[in-house]
Amino acid sequence: MEDIYDQGVESSNVHLQPGQSDSNDPDSPRTSGGGSHEAKPPKRKLSTFTDGKRKRRAKTVRRSRPGYTIQEGEDMLLIISNINKYDSVFKTKRKVCKRRVTSKGKVKVPAAKRKNKPSKDEIGEEALSHNAGLKETGNDGEQLTDSWGQNLPVELLVNIFHLVVNQEGAVPFLCRAARVCHLWNFAASNPILWRDVSVGYCWIEPGKTQLPKMELKIKNTVSWLAQNRFSQLREFSLSHWKKHVSYVVQVVSQSCPHLTSLKLSYCVDATEKTFQSLNSCPSLETINIQYSEVHIEGLVLFLEKCGNQIKKILFTYGPKIDKLLSVIARGCCPELKLLEINTKLGSGFCQLPICIQTLQSGCPKLQVFRILNITPIIKTVRRTSDCTPGFPHLEELCLATSAVSFMTDQNLMSVLHSSPKLRVLDLRGCPRITTALLAALPCQDLECLYWGLYLSSSMVSSKKGLYLLTEKWSDTLRELDLTSQPFSEEDLEIAMGNLTCSKGADLLQSLNLSSTKVNTNTVRAVITQCSKLSYLNLSSCRCLPRGLKRVYRCPEDINQLLDKL
Repeated sequence: MEDIYDQGVESSNVHLQPGQSDSNDPDSPRTSGGGSHEAKPPKRKLSTFTDGKRKRRAKTVRRSRPGYTIQEGEDMLLIISNINKYDSVFKTKRKVCKRRVTSKGKVKVPAAKRKNKPSKDEIGEEALSHNAGLKETGNDGEQLTDSWGQNLPVELLVNIFHLVVNQEGAVPFLCRAARVCHLWNFAASNPILWRDVSVGYCWIEPGKTQLPKMELKIKNTVSWLAQNRFSQLREFSLSHWKKHVSYVVQVVSQSCPHLTSLKLSYCVDATEKTFQSLNSCPSLETINIQYSEVHIEGLVLFLEKCGNQIKKILFTYGPKIDKLLSVIARGCCPELKLLEINTKLGSGFCQLPICIQTLQSGCPKLQVFRILNITPIIKTVRRTSDCTPGFPHLEELCLATSAVSFMTDQNLMSVLHSSPKLRVLDLRGCPRITTALLAALPCQDLECLYWGLYLSSSMVSSKKGLYLLTEKWSDTLRELDLTSQPFSEEDLEIAMGNLTCSKGADLLQSLNLSSTKVNTNTVRAVITQCSKLSYLNLSSCRCLPRGLKRVYRCPEDINQLLDKL
C-alpha cells in the first residue's frame, strides 16, 4: 500500500517550493514572509490520474484546399478547377429573423419578413424563364443566381423525368419530385409523364382498418390526380386494393377520355358499377383482371354493349368464368387479338371446357391464345361441313400446365390446322403430343418451341423422331426446350446436327437439354457452331461427366465449358 501511495504522489507532479504552502491544506498560511500582499498559489500541473480531466489538444491548422484537381490521362494531364461560381452563395451567412414573443406565447414574425405563397400562374412563369429567381452579388462582383435548377430548361428536365418514369414508374416518383422546388413541380405536372400510371395500396399497413379521415383522404387524392394530372392518361393499373376500387375506376373513366388499358391486380370490390363506368371510355382496348375478385355479370354486360372495341382480355380461372368465355365465343369481341386465361401455381387440378370451333368463329383476328396452368377440355360441335375457320392470324399458342394435360394430337390439330403464321408454341406438360403431329403443322417459321416435361409421366407418346422437327425449323428456331424428353442419344445427335449444320445455326440463343441423354460430342458440336448461344441447361444429364451438369447463363460460361470439353 505504501508503494502504491508513493507512486500516486509521484505521478501527481506537484512540487512545493520553499516558502509556499499547499493550497489544499486549510491550516497553511496564505502569506509568505512579511509582505502585505497575498502570495499567489503556484501553478499546478494537473494529471489525468488525479482530477480525471482531459488535456486540451492543440489546435490544428487546416490547410486550404487547392482550387484545382489533376487527373492523369493517357497522353495528357487534365487540370480541373474546383472553384464553383455559386460557392459564394452557399457561403453567405443566413440572416437571422428576429421574432417577438407575444403575451399569449406565440412567436410573431415581423411584417417585413413574411412571404406570400406564389400562385400557380406565377410558378409556371418562373419555371419557364431560365433566369428566374433572386440574384445576389458575390465578393468578385458577379451576379449569381439563387439556384442552379432555375437555369435548367424545363424541356430537358421533363426528358430526364421521362427516363426515370419508364424505369421506376410515375408513382411515387413524380409526387416526390414535385415537392423539390417550383421548377420541378412545374416539370412533374407535365401530362406526358402521366400516360402510364400504376398505383399500389400504400396509405396504410396491410391488415389494418381504415379510419373515416383516411378514407376521405384517399378519395380526395384520387380525385385531385384525375383532375390535375390524368388528362393524357393511357394505361392505368391498381394493385392490392381492398376498398374503393369502384370509386377509383369511376373517377378515372370520367376524367380520362384517352384511357386504353385498365388493369386490376389482386383487387377486391370491383362491382357492376365498376364496369358500367367504362362505357364513357371510347378508346378502351385492354382489360386485365387477373387475380382479382370482380363481378362477372357486370363485365359480361359491358362486353355485350362495348365489346367491339376490346382487343385484349386477361382473366383468372374462377367461378362463373364459363359465362365470360361463352360471351367471347359468341362474337361479342370480333376485334380480339389476345386472350389469356390463367390460375395460380399450386391451385390444384383445374379443368376448363372450351369449344374451339365457336371460339374460332367469334374471334377470327386472334393472335395470342394462352391457357396457363389449366387443363383445357376441347369440345367439338357437329357441323354439316368439316371445314372450320381456325385461327389464320395466330402467332402464339401457350398450353403450358403444371398438372396433368389431356391434350392430344387431334385436339392440337383442331386448333392449329389453319395457322401458318405461328411463331411461338408452348406445350410444356403435354406428354401425349407426338413428333409426327408437330412435323405436320402448317407453320414453317416457328421460332420458339417449348416442349419440356416437368412432371414424371409414363404416358409419353413421343420417344423418337426429334430430327423431323429440327430439320423442318432448323433455319428459324431461336429457343428450344426439351426437358426430360426420352429421346435416345442417336436421335439427339442427329437432331442437334440438323441445327448446327443449317443456315440458322447463328440464330439459336437458348437450348434446354435438362434430364436428357445428350452426350459430350453433341454438346461440343452445338457450342462450336451456335455462336450466339447465351443459355444452355445441362443439369441432370446422365451421359455427361461430373462437373458439367449445370446451367450456363452467359456466353462466357459456355466458352469455358467448351475449353473443358
